[in-house]
Amino acid sequence: MGRETRREKQMVVRSILSVTLTLGLVAGGLIGIRSSLAADAIYPTKEALGEALFFDTNLSKNRTMACATCHDPALAFTDPRETEVGRAVSLGDDGTSLGDRNTPTAAYARFSPKFQHVAGLIYKGGQFLDGREADLPGQAGGPPLNPIEMGMPDKAAVVARLQENPDYIDAFTRLYGDGVFQQPDAAYAAMADSITAFEMTPEFAPFDSKYDRFLRGEATLTDQEELGRLLFFSEQFTNCNLCHQLHDFGGTPKETFSNYQYHNIGVPVNAAVRAANGLGPDHVDHGLLENPAVDNPAEDGKFKVPTLRNVAVTGPYMHNGVFKDLRTVILFYDKYNSKSEARQINPETGKPWAAPEVPNTLSTKELTHGPALDDKRIDALVAFLKTLTDRRYEGLLEN
Repeated sequence: MGRETRREKQMVVRSILSVTLTLGLVAGGLIGIRSSLAADAIYPTKEALGEALFFDTNLSKNRTMACATCHDPALAFTDPRETEVGRAVSLGDDGTSLGDRNTPTAAYARFSPKFQHVAGLIYKGGQFLDGREADLPGQAGGPPLNPIEMGMPDKAAVVARLQENPDYIDAFTRLYGDGVFQQPDAAYAAMADSITAFEMTPEFAPFDSKYDRFLRGEATLTDQEELGRLLFFSEQFTNCNLCHQLHDFGGTPKETFSNYQYHNIGVPVNAAVRAANGLGPDHVDHGLLENPAVDNPAEDGKFKVPTLRNVAVTGPYMHNGVFKDLRTVILFYDKYNSKSEARQINPETGKPWAAPEVPNTLSTKELTHGPALDDKRIDALVAFLKTLTDRRYEGLLEN
């Protein structure tokens, strides 16, 4: 909906509210007034309020950035903006700051469990690539206060921006209580809760890709896509589903294609990003070890396994956006199992694969599981991964 259209709608609804309030007072029906206000309010539900907040640039210091800036629903909730390093990392509200990690999709994020240390053995779940926020409300509340993202100085400053909007004041007090703005922490938590409610809606997780339709008998896979599907779910021929399968059995509906565990797969430094963001060649991204809840050196360099939903339209790839093409990613994995000299060359650089940023904690067992892949099988896997694209984004696929 365009901004002018939304504003026109707000003006009409305010007129209705005014008439409703007057009639209600005349009739003395205070309960009826409250019900009518809730029904006719600009943001009648937490989901509706969260949607407005998700797109609101006023929640950033310079009023240039919203959640949707880096998680654009037109590009599978990733960042469509080009920077001097392409779309590898995102530009901050200040117009100069560049991050060090690729912005992950917000689609299907709600299926990641709360951050946990399972049986004291493995870390699992959480939000962000290092799980530093335990759940979606934590994730929603992070970017506004991040100095290289939305850049607000503190929660009170964000809450003050919320209170600039009378429609927000109405919605927050109605949905969270009359005293919600008395404490900045309470109002900020309500904001994060509303954004979470929006992110829990089917818009973020429609499960309507070609693969989903295939499972429901509504679509037929090509021979190449079917070969890719069989390879993906076969532990005999690939290692894909060791990490990129949530359910016990392949073909289970509503598969998110991540077990939400953490691994170091040997991704090299994105030198172009480091040169552009000023961190320099000596900086090391320690991944999970940068999570305040983790202090075991064995977790160094590990990142959360991402969903593969919409993977074909959400490049560049890896936690730092170092690879541009999806086929390159599969070739990168294959280098661990192939003895072919050609497979030891990065096709995007024409040079040998660069060394891992953190070399001592590689998930060697998982990476070396399965045989080497020939070109036919690599292309089949790419074809299958394209079938994981939500219907609304299928027009973005490259043939």
